[in-house]
Amino acid sequence: MIGAGIVGSAIAWRLTREGFPVLLLDRAEPARAGASFGNAGHIACEQLEPLPSLRLLLTFWRELSIFDGPVHLPLHRAAALAPWLARFVGASMHQRRNTPPLAALVRPAADTLERALREVGRADLLVRRGHYAVWLGPTAPARAARVARAAQRLQVRTEPAPAELTRALQARSPGTASGLWYPDSGHVLDPQSVAAAFVAAAVQAGAQFQQCEVREILPEGARVTVRTDTQALTVRAAVVCAGVQSAPFLRRFGLNAPLTAERGYHLELAGALPLTGAPVLYAGENIIVTPMRGRLRATTYLEFERHGAPPDARKLQRLRRALERLGYTSETRHEGWVGSRPTLPDYLPGIGRAPGAAPLYYAVGHQHLGLTLAAPTAEVVAALVANRAPPLDVRPLDLRRFGTRHAASLW
Repeated sequence: MIGAGIVGSAIAWRLTREGFPVLLLDRAEPARAGASFGNAGHIACEQLEPLPSLRLLLTFWRELSIFDGPVHLPLHRAAALAPWLARFVGASMHQRRNTPPLAALVRPAADTLERALREVGRADLLVRRGHYAVWLGPTAPARAARVARAAQRLQVRTEPAPAELTRALQARSPGTASGLWYPDSGHVLDPQSVAAAFVAAAVQAGAQFQQCEVREILPEGARVTVRTDTQALTVRAAVVCAGVQSAPFLRRFGLNAPLTAERGYHLELAGALPLTGAPVLYAGENIIVTPMRGRLRATTYLEFERHGAPPDARKLQRLRRALERLGYTSETRHEGWVGSRPTLPDYLPGIGRAPGAAPLYYAVGHQHLGLTLAAPTAEVVAALVANRAPPLDVRPLDLRRFGTRHAASLW
C-alpha cells in the first residue's frame, strides 16, 4: 500500500483485518502531513452533493478572495489549471447525476467510522454530537431557512439550533443570529490519532509499516513492482492512496487522475473554550471551528496553489482577525498550517482497479471529505481486493471516467 494518510491507514487496517498481508509505505508517519493531519475533524454526513453545480457557476465570483471570499485562484496558475477548470465546469452540468454515488459513501460515514474505531479500541476519538451551521446578521433567519429546505430535499436531518447557542452567538457578535443543528454528523478529537490508531491495530495484527520514498510503480504481468529509495518490491497487489501525488503512479497503468492541490489552512487556539461541544460552521464567514483535545481548530480557504508552495501569511492573519471578531481568543498562538486536499474536478473520489492484468487498486481524490470517507472507502477497497461485490456501485467512481490520456499533473 502506498500512502499512510487517513484513507490509506483505514484501508490498511481493513485489509489486515480480512487476512491480507499488508506492507504500508509512506515518506512520513501516518497522517503526519497533508489534509489527513490538518483537516477540520468534521465527519460531514450532510455533504451529499458534489461541489460543482450550475448555481455555483452563476455565483462563483462572489466566493473569490478578491471579493473577500474563501476561494483563491492565483493568476500565475491560470494556464496550468485551465484543463481542470474546464472539467469542473462540465461536472457542474451533472450535479444531479453525480450526487447518488457520493451520497452512498457519505450517508453512512459516521456510523462506519464509529464501528471501525470501536474495532481498534479507540471509540473515544469520535464524538457524536452532530454539528451546527450558523449565520450572523439581518439575513440570518432567511439563510438558515433556505439551507434547511435544501437539506430536507436531500433527506438530511436538521433542527433549529438551541436558544442557548443563539444567545451565545449574540453575546459575542451583537445582532441577529440563526442556526441549524445536524444531529447525524460528528467530529474527531484528533485526526492524526485516528490514522495512527488504524495503523497501530494493523501492525499489531501483522501488517508492516515502512517509512520510505516511493519512486515508481510498474506493472509486471500479473504482479506489481514498487521501487522505493531503498529497494524494489514485487507484490501480488498494490493500492495507491498517495493524495495529490498519486497521478504519476497511476499513469503507468493507463489511468488519468487529474488531481489538483486544493489547499486549506488552519489555526489552533490552545486552551480556548468552545462555544459548544460540537463543530460550529460559520457559514457566512466560511470558517468551521472544531473542539479538539486541549484546543480549538479553525479551518478555512480553498486555495488552488501549487502543492508544496509556501503558505500565504496574509490568509493566516485574515483568519486570526476573523476568529477574534467571532469572539475566539487564546493566549497561546499556533503558527498555522497549510495542506493540500487532493481534488478531482467533479469532486467525486476515484476508487477502483486499474485496467489490465496487474492488480493495482486506487483510492484518491477525496477532496474535503478524506476523514469522512476513509472508513467507507476502506470497506469498498477491501471488497475489490477480495474480489467480492463492494457495498455500493463503484462504476461512477472509476477513474476511466476521465479517459486514459496521459495528462500532465496539476499539483
